[in-house]
Amino acid sequence: MQVDGHTKFIDDERVIRMWLVYVILIIGVLIAWMVVDFKLGRSRFIRTRTRRNYGDRYSDITLISRGPELFDKMFYDIKNAESSIHILFYIVQNDHLGHRFLEVLEEKAKQGVEVRLLMDQLGSSQVPKSKVKLLKQAGAEVAFAQKVKLPHLFFTSQQRNHRKITVIDGKLGYLGGYNVGKEYIDENDRPELSPWRDYHMRMEGEGVLDLQAEFSIDWHRATQKELKNEPLYFPPAAKGEIRHQIFPTEGVNIEKFFGEFIDDAKHSIVIGTPYFIPTSHLMDKLLAALDRGVKLEIIVPNQADHALVKEAAFPYFRPLLEKGALVYQYMNGFYHGKLMIVDDHFCDIGTANFDQRSFFINLELNNLIYDKNFIDIVKKEVAKDIKESDRLTASDLQSVSVFTRIKEKVASAISILL
Repeated sequence: MQVDGHTKFIDDERVIRMWLVYVILIIGVLIAWMVVDFKLGRSRFIRTRTRRNYGDRYSDITLISRGPELFDKMFYDIKNAESSIHILFYIVQNDHLGHRFLEVLEEKAKQGVEVRLLMDQLGSSQVPKSKVKLLKQAGAEVAFAQKVKLPHLFFTSQQRNHRKITVIDGKLGYLGGYNVGKEYIDENDRPELSPWRDYHMRMEGEGVLDLQAEFSIDWHRATQKELKNEPLYFPPAAKGEIRHQIFPTEGVNIEKFFGEFIDDAKHSIVIGTPYFIPTSHLMDKLLAALDRGVKLEIIVPNQADHALVKEAAFPYFRPLLEKGALVYQYMNGFYHGKLMIVDDHFCDIGTANFDQRSFFINLELNNLIYDKNFIDIVKKEVAKDIKESDRLTASDLQSVSVFTRIKEKVASAISILL
């Protein structure tokens, strides 16, 4: 029996429709699984997390806002370590700075210094196994944090250890926004993202012991090895000049605390962040601050380093701009700073972005600083950032393209994952 062309066309169309239904069904099941996996995984983590509340400490803290300067100082301090080096980074890149970093640690391990390096599994996934092997052969211990694992594969793939901690001899510490890679020393393969603007702190004094405690907790999670009871890693700390508080967060607390900081503002709030994706709770707090006459300034990058993150901020900027907020888009490279300044008595610098990923998913570590002289130094850096920025206006956001509006909608739907 001969099948005519029309019948064959109908049969082919039915097959295409059938496969289209299968594809849509598979995509739907996959999305449903991701949603359920994420909610169950986060709920499980929140139940098992440990909450730490560190008290006021006094340390000597130096602000570092350029990558080349940071790594020159950090490598110098590492090379002069005498007993122990404990380092946690979210990202260590497979490039010349990453290799130099690993080689410096390898050399110290060969000298007999205890070296422990902890890296986020996905953030540092490009670190060569050969380099890790050499480090271990030299006597260093190397581990990876936040491994993707059952039963919640999607949630654990999203929850990252975003902290950046360095502790040397239990006496000297570093904390801030920089990772390890050539882009952080202004050698980005994407010229529009260079130079890289960020903030890091070098610390000596009582607060270093809290950094050591945080590293010990993350090290134990990754290796099941205990460090916190070793006196070598927690030597008596000299009291510094700057009052501050180390503030760890793990999917909760940060939204509440940031809201309290905003409520405390009497005159001014400055927020610096590469990704501005607040919660409705924090938006209400910011709008209320504007209503009571508080000056709000927000610094974000003009050039985004990830898809959708720039457009994700636009729906939040519109109501803030209408009430008088000042939004600055940093033009001189890529702005990656994470800070909040409230009036002239409080400053927060650390690893947490002003976005929902930092609020609800990532492991973060911030430093709350209550010292006017230090805050004045930070304000001078912020003034430089604003000088190198363009003002974003309400009219700018009213005239965006239809494509931009579509990206805004997509970004809003997945804002917690951006």
